Amino acid sequence: MYELQTKKGNLFLLFLIMLLVAFFTIIAYTIIIDNNQYKYESKLEGKPLLYQENETIRLEDILEEASESIVGISKIKNIGTTIFLENSTQNLNLGSGVIISKEGYILTNEHVAGDKYSTCYITLKNGVTDNGVVVWSNKDLDLAIIKINIKSLPVANLGDSNNVRLGNTVYAIGNPVGYELQRTVTSGIISGINRTIKIQEDNRQTYLEGLIQTDATINQGNSGGPLINKYGEVIAIATLKVEDAEGIGFAIPINIVKPIIQKLTQTGKFDEPYLGIIGYDKEAIPYLSSNINFDTGIYIEQIDMTGPLKDSNLSRGDIVEKIDNIKIDSMNQLKEYIYSKNIDDEITLIVNKKHTRIEVKTRLAKTP
Repeated sequence: MYELQTKKGNLFLLFLIMLLVAFFTIIAYTIIIDNNQYKYESKLEGKPLLYQENETIRLEDILEEASESIVGISKIKNIGTTIFLENSTQNLNLGSGVIISKEGYILTNEHVAGDKYSTCYITLKNGVTDNGVVVWSNKDLDLAIIKINIKSLPVANLGDSNNVRLGNTVYAIGNPVGYELQRTVTSGIISGINRTIKIQEDNRQTYLEGLIQTDATINQGNSGGPLINKYGEVIAIATLKVEDAEGIGFAIPINIVKPIIQKLTQTGKFDEPYLGIIGYDKEAIPYLSSNINFDTGIYIEQIDMTGPLKDSNLSRGDIVEKIDNIKIDSMNQLKEYIYSKNIDDEITLIVNKKHTRIEVKTRLAKTP
């Protein structure tokens, strides 16, 4: 009887051990799968792209490497089995983005990613999908930055959009219809510089200023994808196309967002400084009035009377010519400089007020 009980006890103990081994095996396998999900394997892992002017580097290699940093973005996790459906891209809100940091920061359009703190789904070239959170968004610029938890990502090289010239060869990379045609490459030239486009949406009229025009094909799913030069450098982010014409698309110059990228990658945060001016450069003035004339500077349309300039005596019609002794000719230049500063930094404006130049000092505030 004792021997029988001992055998039963041994069997029970053996069963318990096997059960524990199976349990810990499943846990270990799950951890391995989970870790693999957040590991990006690529020949470009954490390395810059090829972009130097070197005749031994083939264009095909540059484009192939540039495509490594392109991601797909959707606001709906389950995108179905096909995108060849009527209004599919509108319903799914598909778009593109470009990896700007190996720590998981992705640059795209505001109209693709949404407002700050909203969520979306990011699909990498290796098929891995992760939840993304918008950490910065600006509707007036139509730009946003998303953060995902995947590390060691292939990072795009950023070019200098101030050096763009008419006729430069460029390439657009993105998801023109959806994921089945992901990372499609189209080519063209720079067709125009410093374009201003009026946007009418939800009873709200805004202007996108300082845009780069190209005839490289930009379709709806391309939004948020990069426009790159022949060296593989991102010089702009695709934003929209003219529906009534062929070969007219627009992209946002990359320089305006560089200070934001630098602060996010170095400190993990970006507190947007605020000056409190709504203004337009001379390219946008024809949309406003034919009676406004000036050669350089920024036309002040409105001053935020709760902002840093509320006591400055500046008003509509004044022209901002310089900031900290730097000549300003576009709103993009002004914003780029402001983004490079910090909240509570003092700045000095040189303003043409009724043909009299005045100096205005103020401190930048936090964006409301």
